[in-house]
Amino acid sequence: MDILLVGGLWLDGSAWDEVVPALEELGHRPVALTLPGQGDGSTSATLDDQVSAVLAAVDASPGKPLVVGHSAACTLAWLAADARPDKVTKVVMIGGFPAADGTPYADFFEPADGVMPFPGWAAFEGPDSADLDGEAKRRFASAAIPVPEGVTKGVVRLTDERRFDVPIVVICPEFSPADAQQWISAGQIPELAKAKHVEFTDIDSGHWPMITQPRLLAEQIHQSAA
Repeated sequence: MDILLVGGLWLDGSAWDEVVPALEELGHRPVALTLPGQGDGSTSATLDDQVSAVLAAVDASPGKPLVVGHSAACTLAWLAADARPDKVTKVVMIGGFPAADGTPYADFFEPADGVMPFPGWAAFEGPDSADLDGEAKRRFASAAIPVPEGVTKGVVRLTDERRFDVPIVVICPEFSPADAQQWISAGQIPELAKAKHVEFTDIDSGHWPMITQPRLLAEQIHQSAA
């Protein structure tokens, strides 16, 4: 299966470097995307630019691809399902959930000079980063790409209710499937509350399993594609 891999904030396509060969060994055709504003040198990229990049990859697939979004990019994967409900075969969400229509994409931290830099590890103490040692944290922070404000503050627009027919698998790293189901039941994730086919799977990792558990993550993506 064609599998599109979309990393979250501060990441480019190299975040999937250890996942891609593992998926290829399992018989898939993975494509790790580098988004506008996250690795191409642009500081003026917008959310629309990133959505367009994901849709271009969907359209370039000869079949019906599986779209994998990580963290904030779970929203990008869901926007692809909204724009191409007949083309996206399934969405996998890793460590995140889709933003609702009319809300900001990822306005989580204070921007500086038009970009939102990685805020440092204090913001991710605890389960998010417990499986990253000091050297891994240093490498991540030094490679982190400040995300343009036009992306983070872009407003999410969802227009086609056929997206709710697209199956979803939520891979739960620093939280459990029970946590996710509780948040959905409490009304905190309205898009997943309306989705017709949602499965949950646990992975023993922090927020970045593509770094700390790449082969296990590849196996779970493979199982999701089945």
